[in-house]
Amino acid sequence: MDLYNTHVKLLAFDFLSLTPTRSDPSCFQRKGLRLSRAESIGVVVTRELKPGKFLRFTIDDGTGCIPCVLWLNQLTSSYFSRRSPSSVRSIARSALHFASEIQLGVVVRVRGRITGYRGTVQITVSDVALETDPNAQVLHWLDCVRLARRCYDKFSIIRV
Repeated sequence: MDLYNTHVKLLAFDFLSLTPTRSDPSCFQRKGLRLSRAESIGVVVTRELKPGKFLRFTIDDGTGCIPCVLWLNQLTSSYFSRRSPSSVRSIARSALHFASEIQLGVVVRVRGRITGYRGTVQITVSDVALETDPNAQVLHWLDCVRLARRCYDKFSIIRV
């Protein structure tokens, strides 16, 4: 069993304890379990926009703050040069829409790749959703605790 390409639900204190693997820079470990994608919910507490480049922001879930980056350079990046122009435009439109929704004080659910930048772990965001349900954060906390006990910790025991 492997959760490598699964968006695992993590609280900030668990997310911030992830360590990169030596063999694969796109892979991080939690108690021996290999992870590459994450999902979290929190209040946007910082926001730094570099138009046409990126939006860097931080979400606070009460257990810590998770750094996030949303890339806005799809139309100029060589990374997207092999994709069809219409799909690149669609991705760029989605990223701009997400960036407009991410404002200080809003509660957001973010999903994306776990990446490292200057020695810290962050989420390179692929999807953002505003949370309007006042119970969303509490339900996320409960999901994270339940999944850690029943799923993530069991996988790491098997793998060790």
